[in-house]
Amino acid sequence: MARTRVHNFFVSLDGYSAGETITLDKPIGEAGRLFQSFDGRFIHGVHAVDAPITFDRALTSTWGQGIGAEIMGRGKFGPQTGPWTDDGWRGWWGDEPPFRTPVVVLTHHAREPISFANGTSFHFLDASPADALEHARGLADGQDVRIGGGPSTVRQFLQADLVDFMHLVTVPIVLGRGVSIWDGLAEVQDRFTVESTTSPSGLTHQFWNRNR
Repeated sequence: MARTRVHNFFVSLDGYSAGETITLDKPIGEAGRLFQSFDGRFIHGVHAVDAPITFDRALTSTWGQGIGAEIMGRGKFGPQTGPWTDDGWRGWWGDEPPFRTPVVVLTHHAREPISFANGTSFHFLDASPADALEHARGLADGQDVRIGGGPSTVRQFLQADLVDFMHLVTVPIVLGRGVSIWDGLAEVQDRFTVESTTSPSGLTHQFWNRNR
């Protein structure tokens, strides 16, 4: 059965994964320091980059393996709020978004789908986590669905008990404020088997597999 997965989800020591305010210049708010060590070149596999294959990069490369669709919150797609305007916005990623699959963007405001030549398509949906997952599975052609973030979106899917696997990356910094995936999720770890390992870079990788 297809799984619902979270990958390369960076978290500070005090549990924050994004800043409180998103702007054009700061796509994850004041939490940009979380991603200083993230090498996004490796998300499509270690074979795609002419660079040393490190522990962190090897784990990063699992992001796209077996994924047929992603679900993301509106804030990951862009900084706009309210009804969509005709401003030409097509996401943060230009003409080649990295997803290469259908992506469901959760929003309360309808918008026509957007498609790109590399296989990425954005579908805008007002739905509960369960209904959004059902829709994404229909787009995923039998493959797994990735919950791409931000933290509020991941939290909603955890609250609905819809996440089968999480790869969390704890960065040894303290942000002091921001948006957490853990609010209201006391004892969520009891639903998972959790393994943890620290890389030579100082990042701690956790693998959360849902108990069957």
